[in-house]
This record gives sequence, structure tokens and C-alpha cells, in this order.
Amino acid sequence: MKTIAIIDDDVAIGDMLQEVLQAEGYGVLRAYSGTEALYLLSGTQPDLLLLDLMLPGLSGEEVLAQLKGIPVIILSARTDVKDKVSLLLNGAADYMTKPFDTKELLARITVQLRKTEAWQPAGVLSFQELRLDLASHEVTVQGVPVRLTKTEYAILKLLLQNPHQVIAKGILLDRISADTPDCTDSSLKQHISNLRKKLRDVTGRDYIEAVWGIGFKLTDLSS
Repeated sequence: MKTIAIIDDDVAIGDMLQEVLQAEGYGVLRAYSGTEALYLLSGTQPDLLLLDLMLPGLSGEEVLAQLKGIPVIILSARTDVKDKVSLLLNGAADYMTKPFDTKELLARITVQLRKTEAWQPAGVLSFQELRLDLASHEVTVQGVPVRLTKTEYAILKLLLQNPHQVIAKGILLDRISADTPDCTDSSLKQHISNLRKKLRDVTGRDYIEAVWGIGFKLTDLSS
């Protein structure tokens, strides 16, 4: 199931969007201010964002500036062409002026999700010293092969697909559940501990870090 986050302080519009999206089979996340949006996104990884500009706290522009790797469709009452051009050049994937037709919005969402899927690497996922071959399922650290269980492989694959994001425990479990039905909330910590040890045994470095109270992310060794 694809998940879409709605960032809009207008409750009526947000409720309408949620109803439309859920009727189409999408999962929905909600935030009502820019600050709340960044907090939400620190623990979850939606597939697409619907972002209003006039938000309490941080503005939509400020939120957009801090987003990476998530397609964003701006939904705003602003009609100035300069605003639209600026936002599109600074990271927005699309822009729709309020009021909008929900059928057109759904079509634009479909287009952006298709683009995201097309951009996914077809052969190899890599991040710094880690390399995962999607065809052979081989995992290497600095060129050294590492043997992983099916569950460990699924966890690492998801982290490598979102290398700069914190993946919440619930999202992680949901995304890998089809391939690893044996992984549960109670066993996830042990699976990740085993994975971290196998990767660390090669170079002595820890490639996965826990973000307390949220989930897990890849460690940026360059920082």
C-alpha cells in the first residue's frame, strides 16, 4: 500500500483529501503545521506528500527545503506564476491551485508515484561501503561478501532504498512483512542486532543506528 502524507491546517480540506485517497486504496498520514510535518517525517517515510504553503509554524516553503527523496505536490491558493516556478525549481514535483478537481489530483499523484518507481535502481543499491545486488542478492561491505538471512536482507534492502531517512519500526515491519512473515515487533530488534554485527565484523564500523523512540537509519560515516 502506498502512503500519502497530507500537510494542511485546513481540517475540512484535509478530511476531504483523506476520504478520497483512502477510497483509492492509499494509506494516509496527517499533519497540521510545518513543525508537526517535520516531526512526522522524522519517523515515517511516505511515498508522496501533499503540501499546503500557508501553514502555522514553519511555512510550506520551509518544509519543502528540508525534504529529500519524497515527491511533493503543492496544494495552494496562490496563483502567481513566479511562486509556482520558484517552488518547482526548488524541489516540488507538481503544483495545483486550490480549488482543484480531485480526479485531476489523483491522476497527478499516479504520475508521480510511477516516476518514483521508475527511478528505483534496477540492479544495485549502495551507500558508502555497503552494496546490495538485487539480482544475485549478494551483499558486500568494502567488497567483502556478507551472508544474511532473508529477514536481515529485507531490512538492509529497505534501509538502502531510503539511505537518508529514519525508518520507523512500524513502517519497517509493514514494508518487509510480505517477504518476512517471521519478523514481528518483538523479534525485530534481534534481527537488526544480528544484521549490525555481521556488517560490523567486516570493518569494525557500525552501519546501522537506532533513533530512540522512532526507528532505524543508515549511519553516515562521512560526518
